[in-house]
Amino acid sequence: MSYLDNDRLKQMGFLLLVVFLALLLFMELYTFFPGFLGAVTLYVLCRKWMFRLVENRKWKKNLAAALLMVSSFLIILMPIGMLVNLLTAKVAYAATHSTELINSVKAANEHVQQTIGIDLLSDQRLQKLQEGITAFLPGFLGATFNTLTAIAIMYFILYFMLVNGRKMEEDLYEYIPLKEANVERLGKEFNTLVFANAVGIPVIAIVQGVISLIGYLVFGVPQPMFWFVITCFTAMLPVVGAAAVYVPLGVYLLAAGSTWQGVAVLVYGFGVVGTSDNIARLLLAKKIADVHPLITIFGVIIGVSLFGFIGLIFGPLLISMFILLLQIYSNEYLVKRRDLNKREVLKRDVIRKDKEDDQR
Repeated sequence: MSYLDNDRLKQMGFLLLVVFLALLLFMELYTFFPGFLGAVTLYVLCRKWMFRLVENRKWKKNLAAALLMVSSFLIILMPIGMLVNLLTAKVAYAATHSTELINSVKAANEHVQQTIGIDLLSDQRLQKLQEGITAFLPGFLGATFNTLTAIAIMYFILYFMLVNGRKMEEDLYEYIPLKEANVERLGKEFNTLVFANAVGIPVIAIVQGVISLIGYLVFGVPQPMFWFVITCFTAMLPVVGAAAVYVPLGVYLLAAGSTWQGVAVLVYGFGVVGTSDNIARLLLAKKIADVHPLITIFGVIIGVSLFGFIGLIFGPLLISMFILLLQIYSNEYLVKRRDLNKREVLKRDVIRKDKEDDQR
């Protein structure tokens, strides 16, 4: 018995050392964590094509990895980069011309006050708004620089993951302390979660953005491309989604005197853009997992706080992965313990009945 206790103590001490080193490394390398998450996400999306090129087409690993990295950059990152670049330019313009923007907001506020008798923004609130816009630009540009750094790190890690994909997966299967069935479940469901969060959410957001852009162009909304970019980003937010753009925009147009445009934007937004969200989710339902709205809400809150814009995708993914790990832990350890407890209870019942029979 003492020998077993010593082994258990050695095991616990070794695990504590591993956890301590893991936490130390994570704290020091935290700034690279978004790049690592991005590399894992792209690896899941590209692994099938990588294995086909290398194992079926007999391509060299480095050539196949380079092709997939360039393709992912052109198909995924370049469009997102163009949207972010357009948004950055507009934010920079708004910050350098904040006085003109505040004057426009003040004029709209006065129009609303004269029309319905409600003062939405006081002078103090307008002053705070101007200070906030001015202070927002450095942080936004800093986040853009951090994003570029994360992208460089992401592709550096992704290259080695693609080139050593088979060996990496074999090592993971060997070192993960779970039953084979749970390891396979972990791999399959993780793939589904990645596709749901990294593909499903952005695709639905872009669909709503494009449909919104058509309406902005038809109704003559000023700066339609700017509102298109904002709609794409807000469409990834849970609950409110694209309504966070077309509702204030429609109200602003009404307040500015463009009555028919404001009404058209609101009707088009609720009737067409809102419906497109449901249709896109229905069409993608067979290919992606149905992520619970609460997971999306808290995931976005946590993800944006940790990673900025990119947290819109990684936040829900992390929470979904955490819940999946809890389910697998329950299946791996707690179910076995419940079975043992049931057997003990049944054994006690049998012994008790035997004793009662003997007494009779």
